[in-house]
Amino acid sequence: MPARVSEAFVLCTYPLKEADLVVSFFTRDQGKLRGVAKRARRPKSVFGAGLERLSHVRMAYFQRETRELVNLDSCELIRSQFDLVSDYCSGLALDFLAEVSEQLLPAAEPNEKFFRLLVSMLDSLRAASLNETAAARAYRAVTYFALWAVRLAGWLPELHVCLGCGSVLDDPHTHAERAFYTRGRAGLVCQDCRRTARSANFWELTAESRLLASEMLRTPILQLSRNHWSQNTAADLRRFLVQQIESHAERRLVTARMMEEMAAVPAAAAI
Repeated sequence: MPARVSEAFVLCTYPLKEADLVVSFFTRDQGKLRGVAKRARRPKSVFGAGLERLSHVRMAYFQRETRELVNLDSCELIRSQFDLVSDYCSGLALDFLAEVSEQLLPAAEPNEKFFRLLVSMLDSLRAASLNETAAARAYRAVTYFALWAVRLAGWLPELHVCLGCGSVLDDPHTHAERAFYTRGRAGLVCQDCRRTARSANFWELTAESRLLASEMLRTPILQLSRNHWSQNTAADLRRFLVQQIESHAERRLVTARMMEEMAAVPAAAAI
């Protein structure tokens, strides 16, 4: 079969034999694929720095119907993320984007919306503005990406209705009712349903975070009304989304735990 050339993001790599790499990459036209890059670990590899995490590349490869792995021929680097890796928070956000993409994306299913989501998240991490730190950009991107990743995967539950009794959690004629979630349940429950539930481990998803989620679902990331983000902004929403991802992927996200540990550092220092 003749070689294909696809615009792609490199998600992760694994060593193979002495000098090869198994590469998981997400293409714009073919979806997520895995391939073998021969001699990619040698100093004078033809791949150069193109196989670094979330490198934006044009990947040339041979794809055969009888084989699960494609054969990678070369890659042309469109944009490296090297400038983001120098900052710890931005680098950790890159790890989160790559890990979630690797876990959520099915093999060989094109997903143009997800591809554009990755592009916009990388742009937002570089969009420096006055009085905004790299950490603020990282947490904003991670929260926005997690919400849209869950939605594009078809796993986002209704955030304004109780899963137990069907009552409206955000009634514009009264007031926003408190909402709670627990690991292993797909949606939110009201305070009354929480009392009758058997699980004791519930966390609250605040009305402020639910409103922010609604805005993020209809607004580009750089046009959000909230200008000042901190490590604690929408932390409950991030935890809820991570639990949804972990429940469906059936594994814990390593980078999510690292993000939360980093978020706890300022609070611990203030005690």
